[in-house]
Amino acid sequence: MEIIQTLENALSQSEVKAIINAPIEKVNIADWLLNLPDAEYQRCSTKHIGAAISATFDGQPVSLNVETIGDALMVQHYVALVHQPDYCKMLSVSDAISSNGRTKVQVLWELRATKIDEDTCEYSNTIHATATPEFFDFIKEHNISLGKAQESRQLASDEHNREETPLFAKSIENKALTGKYNQPF
Repeated sequence: MEIIQTLENALSQSEVKAIINAPIEKVNIADWLLNLPDAEYQRCSTKHIGAAISATFDGQPVSLNVETIGDALMVQHYVALVHQPDYCKMLSVSDAISSNGRTKVQVLWELRATKIDEDTCEYSNTIHATATPEFFDFIKEHNISLGKAQESRQLASDEHNREETPLFAKSIENKALTGKYNQPF
């Protein structure tokens, strides 16, 4: 799968950071993400509908996520390009379904933990959305300017990321400290 990011087709970029109160040596974002139960995913945002884990035909891990971003229902098929304890790089050509119909958006999702001190890490959740050729056809067909699409997506992505990132960090922290997902926030 090839990343198609360019300045001409960028829709949004959102990065939010939160603290994980656990030593970096205990944090394993790849294990957390690639074994994430559906109920835990749903607890991390009011916009999360469902999640599952799968694999590509050649065995690369895939995180399947269904959520709403703004007014669009997103069905995401994140292929794990990199899956390490402190960094995951996930790429999806996602289905975006709205009242205007269905199109495709490429989403690059990066999850990173960086050591602050012996007991604390900083978690960074970064999302880059990029227009696909299908998306350009879609906005042209519906007489939506690229600028308006970018503005809407940026606002929705930032809002969503601000909600989920601290809850993802808390879930990663719980998994690091207890080995479990189902600890109360």
